[in-house]
Amino acid sequence: MPFKAWFQCIGECEDRYPLNEVIYNCPKCGNLLEVRHDMEVLKTRSAYAWMKLFDERFMRTEWPYGSSVWGKKEVVCPHVANENIVSMYEGGSNLFLAERLGKQIGVEDLWVKQCGNSHTGSFKDLGMTVLVSMVNQMRAEGKQITAVACASTGDTSAALAAYCAAAGIQAVVFLPKNKVSIPQLIQPLSNNAITLSIDTDFDGCMKLVKEVCAKNNIYLANSMNSLRIEGQKTVSIEIVQQFDWEAPDWVIIPGGNLGNLSALGKGLLLMEELGIIRRRPRIACAQAANANPLFLSFMKGFKEFTPKKAKKTLASAIQIGNPVSYQKAINALKEFDGVVEQATEEELSNAAALADTTGLFCCPHTGVALSALSKLVGKGIIKSHEKVVVISTAHGLKFTDFKLKYHTGKLHGVKPRHANIPVEVTANYGRVRDAIYRELDRRAK
Repeated sequence: MPFKAWFQCIGECEDRYPLNEVIYNCPKCGNLLEVRHDMEVLKTRSAYAWMKLFDERFMRTEWPYGSSVWGKKEVVCPHVANENIVSMYEGGSNLFLAERLGKQIGVEDLWVKQCGNSHTGSFKDLGMTVLVSMVNQMRAEGKQITAVACASTGDTSAALAAYCAAAGIQAVVFLPKNKVSIPQLIQPLSNNAITLSIDTDFDGCMKLVKEVCAKNNIYLANSMNSLRIEGQKTVSIEIVQQFDWEAPDWVIIPGGNLGNLSALGKGLLLMEELGIIRRRPRIACAQAANANPLFLSFMKGFKEFTPKKAKKTLASAIQIGNPVSYQKAINALKEFDGVVEQATEEELSNAAALADTTGLFCCPHTGVALSALSKLVGKGIIKSHEKVVVISTAHGLKFTDFKLKYHTGKLHGVKPRHANIPVEVTANYGRVRDAIYRELDRRAK
């Protein structure tokens, strides 16, 4: 039986559009679109059969199903021919049992989903494999697509550049000048993307890339393109799969442009409808206090949403004041009895550093999520016995400058509680031994 999917308005408009059509918004009302699947066809296979199929494919070598995204092809994007799929065998990132960190925060069963352990070092790979594969499919069908473009604060541009390079498609990335880390900047440069450094912030880049794509034969790759969401939703399926098909009590996720939050909810709702899970976890979205429009809306009961000018934050990937996917995110939070919390620059920095002392190596955005977790535990919203998963969105190696400045006390307005700097000592046995024991004594106090 053929599996079917299409674009449809997130509102009440009922028109359907094929996935190989270049369209991002509903032509009738202007709302974002989402990918919808023929659930009646999907339900012809039992929940047990879906779980068995996904488990049989997980991290194996049969193309393309060893990818944790394409191993779920039928519920993600069934219309791409296998020969047109562009995959780095993304997904399959580990769940880190953060036992020591959990004890310090007050959570007995804390896990960190290491999405940064991916081809380009962030969760963006999960969505980009689907989008670039569909572009590859459309080009194979004869559609004239000159290039694929995105606005980015770093991770999206890295993923787009890598997947386009693998497919032989030109990528164009719009980056806010001096607001992207060097490791993030070097990724699209290395993968031969046309890299534009623009004297504006992310929201300004987003406005420009939308105009360029609308007026030219260039395909838009930001998360307002719901093909990305289809790949990113697999992180929720993967988490449940790694817990032997049991949902956790809470999932905490950093929020910037908010596509990843909506994707998380979409994957969970899909599993519920297919009978794979029988209870819903709650979702918490974590925002930097300097870029917190969703938090401010949450504090007003989501009665209104007002974009704001994002201030500079160390969590640069979520320095977004006018998120494209805010309505999808609000819908997801309402579905999952969700909450929104925020973290200051000092809170997110110290949360990331504390996690690092327990074996993690966190990006600042994961620091936002961990700080939010700590606050929600303190408020009694998250209980100590509940199973909690924190989504770590990117690898810490992308943010070495942030970490070095933290440990050397050079982050403005941040008092580092877990700073650790090298101990300079002369090449003498006695001096080295004394330095070691001084440090052991200091750290024991």
